[in-house]
Amino acid sequence: MFQLDADLPEPIRPLAWLLGHWEGAGVVGYPTIDSANFGQQVDVTHDGRGFLTWESRAWILDPDSAEKLRPAARESGFWRPQEDGEVELLLAHPTGIIEMYVGRMEPARITLRSDAVLRSPRAKEYNSATRMYGLVESQLMWVMDMAAVGERLQSHVSATLKRVE
Repeated sequence: MFQLDADLPEPIRPLAWLLGHWEGAGVVGYPTIDSANFGQQVDVTHDGRGFLTWESRAWILDPDSAEKLRPAARESGFWRPQEDGEVELLLAHPTGIIEMYVGRMEPARITLRSDAVLRSPRAKEYNSATRMYGLVESQLMWVMDMAAVGERLQSHVSATLKRVE
């Protein structure tokens, strides 16, 4: 059972349901890549200030055994709740991409759209994305649509994670 930290700063209380260590699996696909199953770990923490820290690691899974085959996506960033119910998500990726999302917080649901995407000179073409995070029956479920490499905005990845700490 998840318990709210009594010392949690007021600004981040609407995001408290994200806190913890999450593990699970999902599916990734796009017209330019083969679909695959992946495993994921997410750590969401706070240090007493008005933001949450986000660390996500993923790996491609063998379709038959579900064993880890190779590393996949990794992202680090910060959730920045705003007083008016809006939220910002800032993410950096080792592939040379930095994203800034903006969106709305609702009880146990966050919808986001990219507001800015920065790419290093050698990063793949990546133009925009939307994300949705929700807490459903104590599970963190999320989806992402993406517009990249000449393709229109469309489904890219989804996952279901369970809080393990």
